[in-house]
Amino acid sequence: MSFQPFSFKIPGEVIFGAGSLAKLPGIVQEKGLGKVLLVSDRGLEAAGFVGKVTAILEENGIGCVTYLDVEANPSTETVDKGVKMYKQHNLDGIVCLGGGSPMDTAKAIAVLVVNGGKIQEYEGAYKVKENPATVIAIPTTAGTGSEVTPFAVITDRSKNYKLTVFTDKVIPAVALLDPELITTLPPLVAASTGMDALTHAIEAYISRAASPFSDDMAEKAMELIGKNIRLFVANRADIDAASGMLLGSMFAGIAFAWARLGDVHAMAHPLGGFFGIAHGIANAVLLPTVLEFNALADKGKYRKIFNYIKDGKVIEGFTPATLVEEIRQLSNEIGIPKNLTAVGVKEELIHHMAVDAMKSGNVLVNPRQTTLKDIEELYRIAM
Repeated sequence: MSFQPFSFKIPGEVIFGAGSLAKLPGIVQEKGLGKVLLVSDRGLEAAGFVGKVTAILEENGIGCVTYLDVEANPSTETVDKGVKMYKQHNLDGIVCLGGGSPMDTAKAIAVLVVNGGKIQEYEGAYKVKENPATVIAIPTTAGTGSEVTPFAVITDRSKNYKLTVFTDKVIPAVALLDPELITTLPPLVAASTGMDALTHAIEAYISRAASPFSDDMAEKAMELIGKNIRLFVANRADIDAASGMLLGSMFAGIAFAWARLGDVHAMAHPLGGFFGIAHGIANAVLLPTVLEFNALADKGKYRKIFNYIKDGKVIEGFTPATLVEEIRQLSNEIGIPKNLTAVGVKEELIHHMAVDAMKSGNVLVNPRQTTLKDIEELYRIAM
């Protein structure tokens, strides 16, 4: 095994435990925040989680302004509205509650309230000069890992395009992981976000930018997700399964933060930009197709992935196709749509999506070199 140069940072603090939401006021006060913007969404408001967080803060004398108009695949306009609210109320920091959409929105708002301008100006790597406002992230899905990643993904509706801001400065100061907050997820949300986390771990593991550090994180993520995803989808109230998924998602986030991803994510973002498809669904549908394409570049990791998600089960006559079939079967068991046609993708837009996918830096670290024609063909196969 040859070792390439690598680096990593984990500047944020991670706090895990059932009931750990109760620690939020102490965390906010420790960070010196007197009045915060709570970024979340209407679904979590309806489920009672937003009220629970605001009550905990206000009972401890912490001012809180809520910003709940965050949509799936949050837009640049949504970020701008949040920035305006933050400044109007002269706030000190941000608490984000939710999945990837509120977290990405919070990160982008945090960048702009300090650095100014539009979020489009910060697309790419290390464009953010000043440290953003303090962000405390509370995930309510076990999927994105955004609470520990240096990315914010925002949709530019004028271009049907998802832009990515990359800098370790946007890693939340604190990630508060309370498995009790994910025990009421609908089955399909549990399934799609779980497959998102699994995709993060797998793509980071086989990435050409992988390192011994990211491999360790990815392996622990695959072990935890492999043991728990079926149990969690079957019974979200299973606190042990919820804990395993939440931790697996977090470890997968750390893995891909420093190993990047691959063709699955490059192709998934245009599906969100053009068709509004939930990111986890897009990843889950694409994963087996891309794994099949990448099999030619496998150096033995496919067998390890299979062993992790099958809880150490070893089978005779393993080939990369064995893993591909296992992923398809897993998706089918937990209710993931079978193909892109089933989620409303139109073939006439494949070329435009492929052009956008090729703009992603993830293509550059995919284990198999990939051309525009390859991406177009992969979309067609996934149809």
